[in-house]
Amino acid sequence: MTTQQMLAFAIVGVMMVLFIWGRLRYDVVAMLALLASLLAGTVAPDDAFAGFSDDIVIIVGSALVVSAAVSRSGLIEAALRWLVRKLTTMGVQLLVLVGTVTLLSSLVKNIGALAMMMPAALKMARKSGQSPSLYLMPMSFGSLLGGLITLVGTSPNIIVSGVREEMTGRPFRMFDFAPVGLGLSAVGVAFLMFAWRLLPSDRRATASLGEAVRISDYNTEATVPEGSPTVGMTIGALIGLADAEITVTGLIRGGERRKVVLFDTVIEAGDILLLRGEPDGLERAVAKGGLELTGHDTASRLELPPSKIGVIEAVTTATSAMVGKSVGSIRLFDEQGVSLLAVSRSGHRMTERLSKTRLQAGDVLLLQGPVEVLPERIRTLGLLPLAERSLSIGSVRKELMPIAILGAAMGLTAAGILPVAVAFFGAAVLMIATGAISPERAYEAVEWPLLIMLGTLIPVSGALQTTGGTDLIGAWLSDVATGLPVWGAVALIMVAAMAVTPFLNNAATVLVMAPIAVTFADTLGYAPEAFLMAVAVGAGCDFLTPIGHQCNTLVMGPGGYRFSDYPRLGLPLSVLVVLTGVPLILTVWPV
Repeated sequence: MTTQQMLAFAIVGVMMVLFIWGRLRYDVVAMLALLASLLAGTVAPDDAFAGFSDDIVIIVGSALVVSAAVSRSGLIEAALRWLVRKLTTMGVQLLVLVGTVTLLSSLVKNIGALAMMMPAALKMARKSGQSPSLYLMPMSFGSLLGGLITLVGTSPNIIVSGVREEMTGRPFRMFDFAPVGLGLSAVGVAFLMFAWRLLPSDRRATASLGEAVRISDYNTEATVPEGSPTVGMTIGALIGLADAEITVTGLIRGGERRKVVLFDTVIEAGDILLLRGEPDGLERAVAKGGLELTGHDTASRLELPPSKIGVIEAVTTATSAMVGKSVGSIRLFDEQGVSLLAVSRSGHRMTERLSKTRLQAGDVLLLQGPVEVLPERIRTLGLLPLAERSLSIGSVRKELMPIAILGAAMGLTAAGILPVAVAFFGAAVLMIATGAISPERAYEAVEWPLLIMLGTLIPVSGALQTTGGTDLIGAWLSDVATGLPVWGAVALIMVAAMAVTPFLNNAATVLVMAPIAVTFADTLGYAPEAFLMAVAVGAGCDFLTPIGHQCNTLVMGPGGYRFSDYPRLGLPLSVLVVLTGVPLILTVWPV
């Protein structure tokens, strides 16, 4: 072993120890590892930042933007919303989420399937009062298992098929992977239904101020225009549009106010409804009911594009000049260029018109106006800004556009027309260009520490290959495998692929391990298919780290996971995959 090889192995070893120790943030550890590699000479200065142009960095960053846009569309949320009410136990919720993402991953790239389902999981976790960490890692592992079922599910399968064609002249077909992949997926999903208890329940993603200061109920006012879908609908039906997450606290018809509103009251055009509820519920009622929210037309009245209009929460301080005045008398839009969309007052059930509401110290106001002047207007009004959040009350969400863009991206990758990185980058750009997500929200959706970690670790792990470290591993495996029975040799190949994947990524692992696997088979006098399948399974099943596969990386930030959390669930699952996968492979692909 040369000095450079020893240094490369030592840097990776120390890096892993620091990851598991957890006292330093993972991106800091990755940067230190890159710096050490540069100083040791295992990474050339010209290659130091090549990792930031790697496909995996583009895929993860783009998938986060795409996932955020899909979340804002509300379409998948609507499709799965009834499950939140009907499925109350963790096991059943996980069965639906993990099972769905596993099946989707067999048809499209697993990173796309996971990006599509993450918003639904996050909302289900919030509604159920559970930590997202209990949902996201099992879903990531399920997506990896589902990717084993078909040729297009994950990159290792495609590469292994190409290696087989080079070696034998026959590639693996679309469903040649299915017998092994389906068996492993069934066993893995069944395991995850119970093993989620191994995960820490106190993990949370870094909360923004807007999430920390969550206002439970807002009081707002909406008008029923001519042609609205709610005309002729009962109050109870309108509440049903918002999944019973709003209440109608008053109705004004012909200038007369009704404080008591019955569920069977029929809504008429021109009615003014006083609504109370959380922002999501109010948004659904306004959007689905075709209502006109008071003050929602700030953008058109100011002749500004919607991207220049923001929504901010602010609390009324005791010294504010607004205290004691009615909303209507303040004339916010005429004098300040901002609109008051809603008011939240603890324990207050608003039955009067929004314009007649007299503000009190401690009231939380939802204000809409030009993003460039909102902070200044807040100070002028004597308000204390709480947070600028992606509250969508009064905005129009393009529900079908994000799903259509994501579907097109996944279809293009499944058909082999575009690489995953290009397809998802294009999808992210189109999400912004079509207004499905604003540029500001897109940048907020990206987990920048994850991208820093990936960009810096790629050259560090690549040093194992450039210094000849992977050749040493291959030679050692060859020596060991020659004395093993066939099941032992297949198991060794699978375990080695699992061990190497975190440092080379799954595609590089296949390129390194597949020729070794074919050499094993030839040396032992066996057919190569079983060994190639073992490489594909091992490279596609990195359950031990967040860096070996982009699916694991994708959930790290939203789940609030630490590096050491992955082996807690991933190690027993890896053992189960080996114990189940080896006999499955040898049964389907006899040597």
